[in-house]
Amino acid sequence: MRKVFLILILGLLNFQTNVFSSNKIINQLKSGGNIIFIRHAIAPGNGDPDNFDLKDCSTQRNLSKNGIEQSKKIGEFFKDNKIKVEKVLSSEWCRCKDTAKFAFKNFEVFSSLNSFYDAKFADKKEEQIKKLKKYIKEWKGEDNLVLITHYVVILAVLDKGTSSGEILISNNNFKTLGSIIIK
Repeated sequence: MRKVFLILILGLLNFQTNVFSSNKIINQLKSGGNIIFIRHAIAPGNGDPDNFDLKDCSTQRNLSKNGIEQSKKIGEFFKDNKIKVEKVLSSEWCRCKDTAKFAFKNFEVFSSLNSFYDAKFADKKEEQIKKLKKYIKEWKGEDNLVLITHYVVILAVLDKGTSSGEILISNNNFKTLGSIIIK
């Protein structure tokens, strides 16, 4: 029985080490008014299959079982730490919408968060990033704005690479204030 209890305690400590980053970052999130970029949760593979359709999730690269669990942990992190969210916006890709749904339930789709990794979307990058930056610059919310998107979008806006499910906190001047990786 003592071994089981010890294993449970060690498991919880490991969970907290992975999820609950420094108090400074959590306090920054609690203060509100942040722009929070979240790269979609674990969706194995790279890019999307040829001829995928944004309106048909079965043709896209989607969240794995671990990705669904990771999305739920992201939501738990916000809830457990009483981090207020004013609005959640997601890319049109199913893996982003599913991350938003499992983490926050309510969200809106915002096409400026869409991936331009695939060559057929690359020509949209410049205009899309311009619109996204304008939206962020004009954000005046008291609580946090959550943007669920893709590696390439976060890299283009914040000049930072991200892992699946990683949370990057910035202000509306695109200064990165911290990051949290939830596994």
